[in-house]
Amino acid sequence: MQEPPAAPALPSSGAEGTTEPTQPTRLTGNLGTTPLVLGVMAFSAPIVTIAGYMAFAIDFAGEIAPLVYIITTALVLIFAVGFTTMTRRVPRPGAFYAYITVGIGRAFGLGSAFVAALSYTMILVGLYCFTGVTIAEMITLFRGPETQWWIWTLLAWAIVSVLGYFHVEVSAKVLSIVMGFEILLVVVFNFASLGQGGVDGLSVQPFNPSGLSGAGAGIFVALLFTFGNFVGFESTALYRDEVREPVKTIPRATYLAVIFIGIFYSVSCYALISAYGSSSQQVAQDNPAGMFNDALDTFVASNVSMIAAALVATSSIAALISTHNVASRYIFNLAADHAVPRYLAGVHPKHHSPYRASLAVAVIAVVALVTIAGLPVNAPVVYGAMSGLGSMGVMTLMVLVSIAVIAWFARPLNRGTDSIWKTAIAPLISIIAIGTIVVFAMSRFDLVVGGQPGQLTWLLAVPATALAIGIAIALYFRSAKPEYYENLGRAERGDEDTAAGGTKLQV
Repeated sequence: MQEPPAAPALPSSGAEGTTEPTQPTRLTGNLGTTPLVLGVMAFSAPIVTIAGYMAFAIDFAGEIAPLVYIITTALVLIFAVGFTTMTRRVPRPGAFYAYITVGIGRAFGLGSAFVAALSYTMILVGLYCFTGVTIAEMITLFRGPETQWWIWTLLAWAIVSVLGYFHVEVSAKVLSIVMGFEILLVVVFNFASLGQGGVDGLSVQPFNPSGLSGAGAGIFVALLFTFGNFVGFESTALYRDEVREPVKTIPRATYLAVIFIGIFYSVSCYALISAYGSSSQQVAQDNPAGMFNDALDTFVASNVSMIAAALVATSSIAALISTHNVASRYIFNLAADHAVPRYLAGVHPKHHSPYRASLAVAVIAVVALVTIAGLPVNAPVVYGAMSGLGSMGVMTLMVLVSIAVIAWFARPLNRGTDSIWKTAIAPLISIIAIGTIVVFAMSRFDLVVGGQPGQLTWLLAVPATALAIGIAIALYFRSAKPEYYENLGRAERGDEDTAAGGTKLQV
């Protein structure tokens, strides 16, 4: 679909009733499918997941953990059906913000945008802590001196902040190099482990559905961890104005990213379990941090785990770049709709990047990091709490998007030719499945953010407050600034906004 040209930004009031022109608030670019997929993969941080989080899935699910990854992949693909259908029919760059706005309402949509911006910023801050700790440990592993984690965190912050100033294509080039090395190492391990038959020979039992009944509640815990490994795939729609042929490119990139991540993780999990055989679950309980590295040294080559340690550090930085870009664009969209200072919606005249929003995210992050470094808290604990809470916020928004899909397509003007599978059945399955995981996460919040059961439940008030602030701002706009209210959800084209089928959008 050829989208209509962007309308000029709303003017801001100047002195004595005059108006002052503002900078354009539409990004531009020519990104293709590959950079979008790489961005999602970087957010997922494959080698970090396999070297760290995968052990937790094996701990709770046992030898059927690969099947859990396949189930998670299927659920995410089902969610993507309604999500990408909205992407084709709602030509707005706000992703979750835009879809929840047109489906559920402007007030709830703006509240969801605040939750999204907060969630990705929390994930970003948590990742900074993890990156600093990881680099400090890597230096020690290479027999260097012991250093403070925050030194390397600030170095990573400087790198990410500089890259965020330029067009996303610059970040994409960096991500492609980093992703290539870490994926290559994992593929080498997978071939080595499976090619040698593991420790006890290969078995199809890890993919046998009958094993699900014996895992009990551990399946829900494993699903919680594996689902978190896919968070970030929805960011493809956030780059709508920066890709060529978004109606085709974004759905294609979304499906390819989910399928690649799903196959990559399920095969890698199978290879890791095969490397330990019947003792894999016990090893995952006793030595989760060293499970992958020890298997590397055993099946690939002695001390190759040192390469993995270096790649974990670079993978963390790649994840930071991707997360920073996502958070920046949510801030940018909020600023374009006047929900945060309009100044932050500026587009760089040369790099065509959301440079002011990017700078704002960088400032928020460094203030948070300096505060954390000055407090008597453990950086890994902060990482677990921030990334866990942020990931759960994103999963909650996925449920809301599925509700929005059903609500939007239920309106007569929006029905078009899309099948009931895309507009109702798949979103309903997503609501039930992902909603169940979110409810379970809230009931066992300690598994999400760490600590003792009930100890950190109060953190749930943080995203709830962000939601309330967004709703309050929208209601204020409705009564005092109706021109702003009508354009919430990045609806700058106003009445020119049309669905892919040519019909006018009904909000």
